[in-house]
Amino acid sequence: MTEIILKKLGLNQSAKDSVGLPKSKTVQVLSRILHWKEKAGTVLYGLPLVFVFFAVWEIAPLTGIVSPIFFPPFSKAIIALKGLILSGELFGHIGVSLQRALTGFFLAVVVAVPLGFLMGRYSRLEKIADLMIQGLRNTPHFALLPVFIMVLGIGESSKIAITFLAAVWFILINTISGVKCVDPLYLKAAKSMGTSDTDLFIKVILPASIPSIVSGARLGVKSSLMAVIGAEMLAAKSGLGFFIQNSHLMYRIPEMYAGILALAIFGLLINYLLVWFEKSATPWKASTH
Repeated sequence: MTEIILKKLGLNQSAKDSVGLPKSKTVQVLSRILHWKEKAGTVLYGLPLVFVFFAVWEIAPLTGIVSPIFFPPFSKAIIALKGLILSGELFGHIGVSLQRALTGFFLAVVVAVPLGFLMGRYSRLEKIADLMIQGLRNTPHFALLPVFIMVLGIGESSKIAITFLAAVWFILINTISGVKCVDPLYLKAAKSMGTSDTDLFIKVILPASIPSIVSGARLGVKSSLMAVIGAEMLAAKSGLGFFIQNSHLMYRIPEMYAGILALAIFGLLINYLLVWFEKSATPWKASTH
């Protein structure tokens, strides 16, 4: 294993000996180095296309290919973004959006995980609820936003409800899948040793289901964030979605693009954070690949 990693890193055997660690530790250290090397390579491969995109964004309005009034140069969007950061306005809107998204997400976890365990363990319950769940799951979230606004009002409740709906199905389906995919041999072995239902759940079913649940939670967080931005554009007085839409309506075009740019950066950071969390929460899953 060590020799394979050294070969990928382009190192010789003497490099391994110079580390001065036990074999198991050496493998761990070299594996981490290889992982970060591959990550850096992926980022470097993607940078040229990013630079081309921003260069086109800068040049196209300046040369008159597109109207600078409706599509200002990249530099103007950056200047507007800098002003929003220095004033603190941007962070205020991001904080509001994040609070709404996470509230809906955590409510989805509280509802979906226990329900998913029950439906995964008891097939009759799954059959009873499946038609209703599939119907709601395949209904676009924003089709229900007018209903939420009429029932819950235009305040925070309607926006939290839409983020809850955006996240709950990912978590529920993945939890059911995780429970149903537990190796039957583990269950039979535990039952043959007289394991109680409570211990069976805590020591066998829950640990085996965690990778699937965490994957569903990662998708749920991303879906909640996208949903809350859309909801804020339609019915809100604060939040990043509101800021982008309001800048458009008030004809603050550079600020609108600055908000979109901030949303893209924020989404990218959230994605990397969620991937890191998934790998940290399920290290055994990553080690099998």
